[in-house]
Formats: sequence, C-alpha cells, structure tokens
Amino acid sequence: MDIEPCTIRDYQVVAEIYNEYISDGNATMEENYKSAADIAKWVADFNDRERLYSLKKEEKVIGWGIIKRYSERGGYRFTAETAIYITTEELRKGYGSEMKRFLIDQCRDLGYHHLVAKVFAHNEASIKYNMELGYTIVGTQKEVGFKNDRWVDVVIMQYLIN
Repeated sequence: MDIEPCTIRDYQVVAEIYNEYISDGNATMEENYKSAADIAKWVADFNDRERLYSLKKEEKVIGWGIIKRYSERGGYRFTAETAIYITTEELRKGYGSEMKRFLIDQCRDLGYHHLVAKVFAHNEASIKYNMELGYTIVGTQKEVGFKNDRWVDVVIMQYLIN
C-alpha cells in the first residue's frame, strides 16, 4: 500500500469514492456529486498547509485523505480538520487507520497542534476507529445537519499533537 500526494490522474477516482459516501448519506453532509474538476478546484484553492493524499493498493486508488484548515481566522492557524474516505469494498481492512496515522504525522510536520474530526453520531464504527487512534470526543452537535429526510447529530472529536 502507498500513500502519496494526490495528482490530477487521481481526481476522478477520488470523486467517485466521495460520491459513494454522498450517495450512501452516512458520512458527509455533502449532497452534490463531485467530478474530477471539482476535486481539482479543491486543490487549487488549498493554502500552503492543506493537502490531499491518495491511498493506493497495487497502484489503484482505493481511498483518499484530506488535511484542510479548520477556519480562515488567524487564531485557528494551528488547527486542521482531517477526513478519510475508503472505497466500500476495502473497508475494515486497516487501510483507514493507516491513512489516518499518516495524516496525523503530516499534520505534525505542517505545524498543526489540534486536529478535528466530525463524525455522524450513528456511525459508531468511525467513532470507535478515531478513538483507537487517540481522538477524544469533545461533544455532539444535535440536529446540526439534515440528510435522508432526517436530522443528523454530529460528534466532534479532537486529537492534540504534542
């Protein structure tokens, strides 16, 4: 397995993987399907401490991870949000944990101190996996989103880098 900076060649597969989760409705509040052009725009709009990585198995993209600023406000410059998405057929094989550990290391190298993960409250597997990696729950936003004709609670998790 390889983790490397995402390139334009990967953008279509990144979009397809994200679209799986948009369609499923259980991991992102996003409702509009993405294209390779949308992913290219994300990357073009990144600041110098934001990153998009692809996770490859036998040279095939099976997932991706993102490090993005938590806020444009200067006081939050040491805080980043991280997220990963693994294609459904490769879930529960340890790839997500490996990608998340990689993102944590990259955040450390980029000078971040506080990492945030937002997880749907009913996604117990994702909450558990983040906790196993050292994230802690700091709270739950009740009915903060509306997906699949219902209100969704989101668990906010944090990881402090020493």
